[in-house]
Amino acid sequence: MSTRSPATRASRAAIDRTVPVARLPVRSPTTDNLSRVSGAASSAAPAGRYDNHPFIQACRGLPHDRVPVWFMRQAGRSLPEYRAIRGTGTILDAIADPDLSTEITLQPIRRYDVDAAILYSDIVVPAHAVGFGLTVTPGVGPEVERPFRHEDDLARLRPLDPEADTPYVLETVRQLVAELDRPLIGFAGAPFTVASYLIEGRPSRDYANTKAMMFANERLWHALCDRLADIAISSLQSQIDNGASAIQLFDSWAGSLSPAQYQRYVFPHSQKVMDAIADTGVPKIHFGVTTGELLPQISAVGADVVGVDWRVPLDAARERVGHGTSLQGNLDPTVVFAGAEFACEAARDVLRLNDGHPGHVFNLGHGVMPAMDPDVLTEIVKVVHEEGTVRS
Repeated sequence: MSTRSPATRASRAAIDRTVPVARLPVRSPTTDNLSRVSGAASSAAPAGRYDNHPFIQACRGLPHDRVPVWFMRQAGRSLPEYRAIRGTGTILDAIADPDLSTEITLQPIRRYDVDAAILYSDIVVPAHAVGFGLTVTPGVGPEVERPFRHEDDLARLRPLDPEADTPYVLETVRQLVAELDRPLIGFAGAPFTVASYLIEGRPSRDYANTKAMMFANERLWHALCDRLADIAISSLQSQIDNGASAIQLFDSWAGSLSPAQYQRYVFPHSQKVMDAIADTGVPKIHFGVTTGELLPQISAVGADVVGVDWRVPLDAARERVGHGTSLQGNLDPTVVFAGAEFACEAARDVLRLNDGHPGHVFNLGHGVMPAMDPDVLTEIVKVVHEEGTVRS
């Protein structure tokens, strides 16, 4: 059932007037690009699996014809076409508008010709949708009206019903699957990172409140993360059921933990998420920042692909995760500010360190920053596509 309201239809009209660019072709499911989801997946076979696409093949460590590339935060504030249509509402308002979210997701595909789209959304959307009470403030990030502090706060995190709570997300996924001619990546926030936002109340440098709860009230900590794992599972499963070709679990702040802390307080909950969607057959990507010492554990959680930031060379990262796990990354995002010549040479260094291993998805080591020049990112994509090699 469509979630389009008169306001949503009006926003589509505004998009079409403001950004008169050609739409991507509508793709029909074929036996080549459609693989059916098993287990808990919906009976309606979702389109857009693209099993033979270089991005999916690289996620699985299989030979393919070129190095695939996409960028975390490729859609959004760095693009002038995004700023032209974004309007004055909050990011949560934009995410709740399927037509607007679809257009924003497609913009970097048209501009960069990257190999995958990633859903325009936010990791706190499910918590917001179940009524926890938060917003996303420009220049700050998620802010919580009443941070999680006590056992009574668990009642504020009821189970997520994606069809009822986030129908706009599912409508956006369906629209994208219909329009895209390449894979769509769905995503969710890992329990630790979402918990840190709910406990701290806003982004933190030291996660003191989060760690205090972990250490002083371990039972409550695990109860919170267990609920957040269930919410992530429901969100990811619904995105897959509606056609997402791969998923990424963002544990952005896991690098604040030691390996022992990660193993005790985080690993079981991230593993629960990955295990729950293992039977869907879609590639599972797991990413965090400053996680070099955690790479073996992040891989063991159950990821098919481990995202690597720029602090660990790809060849060293591959030794840490094992040669059977694909890698994603890991260009230092700040090289983009040095201009195309420098950034492209840095991209070549990443390709050289990968040495043609088929299990590599080129990406930045973190997200695209708002002030980045999109033209430099375009040149990086060209270098990866034209010069990247894949061993058979």
